Amino acid sequence: MAQYDKRHGGAYDRGSADSYYYRAFAPHYYTGGTGMSRRVEQAEMTAKEIAAYTAGFEENEELGHFKDYS
Repeated sequence: MAQYDKRHGGAYDRGSADSYYYRAFAPHYYTGGTGMSRRVEQAEMTAKEIAAYTAGFEENEELGHFKDYS
């Protein structure tokens, strides 16, 4: 099983957060904290970074851990 850097703002974290908030699958990450640093878009990401984003997104989808807006 692959190990991913789960730091806040990282690719895995952003994938997980996008799923949690019902956002579309759109690989990206931040070089530092979320919203406090440069956002790196999919076109600039490595295959490993995209895999980390995908893993975070898919893991949250499987867990069914979503924001309750009610």
